[in-house]
Amino acid sequence: MHASIRLGRVAGIAWVHLRLCLTCGHVGCCDSSPMRHARAHAASHTHPIVQSFEPGENWRWCYAHEAYV
Repeated sequence: MHASIRLGRVAGIAWVHLRLCLTCGHVGCCDSSPMRHARAHAASHTHPIVQSFEPGENWRWCYAHEAYV
C-alpha cells in the first residue's frame, strides 16, 4: 500500500478516487476527496500529469492546463 494511502487511513480520511503521478509514481487522492493530495503534489513538485489509479480507468489529466491529455 502506498504511503499516502496509509496516512489517509490512519487519519481516518476517506478518499474518493486515486491518481498516479506520471513523473514520480506518487499516489494521491482526487479533487473530490477532502485533502486533494494529487493536486497538492502536482503543485508543490511541478509534476502536472496524473493518470487514474482506479481499476478499469485509463485516462490522464494535466493539472497545469486543466485538461485531459
